Amino acid sequence: MEEKILDSIEEFNKYRAPEAKANLICFDGLVIRVEFRGPFCASCGFYDYFDDLRIIFEDMGLKTEIARIEETEDGAVVDFKLENRPEEIY
Repeated sequence: MEEKILDSIEEFNKYRAPEAKANLICFDGLVIRVEFRGPFCASCGFYDYFDDLRIIFEDMGLKTEIARIEETEDGAVVDFKLENRPEEIY
């Protein structure tokens, strides 16, 4: 499952960096914590970037919801709560 998470983040960065760069902080089996950094934080579509990664997770078979957003000086730390049961992940 962690490979799908890393592949999703790589896909996100392929099209969004350097405007917004995502990095996996941790995954505890239920919550995927991702740090977003970059000049996107000054744009009007600030929260759209988080939803973009959520959609990429879904395309990879990981159904998530955004559980928490902590804004930082140069971006945000976002918790994505995994909604799939392990056997539902393809």
